[in-house]
Amino acid sequence: MRKRGYHHGNLRQALVDAALRLIEEKGPTGFTLSEAAKQAGVTPAAVYRHFAGREDLIAEAARQGYEIFSDVMEYAYNDGQPTALSAFEATGRAYLAFARKYPGHYISMFESGVSVNHSPELAKVASRARGILERAAEDLSEHIPPEKRPPSTMVSAHIWALSHGVVELFARNSPGTQSPFPPEDLLESGIGIYLRGLGLLPKDS
Repeated sequence: MRKRGYHHGNLRQALVDAALRLIEEKGPTGFTLSEAAKQAGVTPAAVYRHFAGREDLIAEAARQGYEIFSDVMEYAYNDGQPTALSAFEATGRAYLAFARKYPGHYISMFESGVSVNHSPELAKVASRARGILERAAEDLSEHIPPEKRPPSTMVSAHIWALSHGVVELFARNSPGTQSPFPPEDLLESGIGIYLRGLGLLPKDS
């Protein structure tokens, strides 16, 4: 294969892009660094100028995924205004949209086994994503007296888990898990039931 001319960090990104394609095709443990190098059009030795190993390469794919994910969630949160509920529900729908549009990043982030604490950079951007959902949860509980509010970290963690479950079971075309309802409807109704159970929704909502 003819080697391409990469300059100013382009090779590093080319390797990440190659890894993302392989992750989609074979899973996070189903490819080697040599395969990533081949897809990027470089020698295997070139990979080690940028990454210590496959885990480092996947961690960078995850970091970039969290950057995109955070931007998508932030946009959804702001676009979902003016009500706290619509903003909160928008972040849930954004979770589904991200998983569909960026499967390689999604797998790197949540299914590769790479810890968010793999690097300070990865931990920071993952924290930013959680912070957006926590902020949305805080907005929802403003009408409740402080002493009766559930912790926003707990609410956001539950909604994150609910969103993740809907994605895994019904939004990624997993065999044998077809739902009679669209994933977006399942998520929205689940969020509504959960929030009403906590008393976070006004009575007229």
